[in-house]
Amino acid sequence: MRTRTIAISLAVFASLTISGCAGSTPAGSASPLGELSGQPKPGASKAGTPVSSSVLAERLLAEADLGQDYSRKPESGDRHDDVTVIGCPALEQLGGDAAAGGSLDFPNKAKATFVYSGSTGSEVAEELYSDAAPRLADGTKQIFDAMTGCPVYQVVIGSRPVKITTQKLAAPTLGDQAWSQLLTFTAGGQDSMVKQTAVRTGAVLLIVSGSPALVDSHVEKALAKALPAS
Repeated sequence: MRTRTIAISLAVFASLTISGCAGSTPAGSASPLGELSGQPKPGASKAGTPVSSSVLAERLLAEADLGQDYSRKPESGDRHDDVTVIGCPALEQLGGDAAAGGSLDFPNKAKATFVYSGSTGSEVAEELYSDAAPRLADGTKQIFDAMTGCPVYQVVIGSRPVKITTQKLAAPTLGDQAWSQLLTFTAGGQDSMVKQTAVRTGAVLLIVSGSPALVDSHVEKALAKALPAS
């Protein structure tokens, strides 16, 4: 079932994003955003035709869009550990399979991760997905509802246990639908925070994850590039 892979991959992607970070990543200048609403928001699009992976790749942010303090991180290999969810029945029902490389199980996708040299261990990752709008809307809502519905749970990646604490945040007033959450990962006695904001406009879904301040700084820029004016 599609949602099994989606739910686990979203959790694993966030945990892998901070796996190389040491200590706690401060929220910095992250600002509160508007509530999730089913009503169209500023910048909403009626476009409903799925976009190919090659086109999505062209619409990803690049170093030139972010500034001289950013460098693109090489993509990881195709090897993935088994993942087990403990303490969150909603996610356990949706997932439990091997991680699908940190990518959601939509047919068209592209992603990039950038390291910000201005702050040790700070990363920001962008993912673009495309599918029929109803599938994007329903699948993403189900995932975020499941993850934020469990304040604390554990994910075991291979043999490494990671405690995850989730907090639902107000969503940005962008696109047709938007979601946002803050995840705190505890592993090996260290805490790291990752903010994750998703915006769906028509048949395109944007997810920006990473240091809270960097996510807030770049989500609108990423959305503008993902949905060029027709």
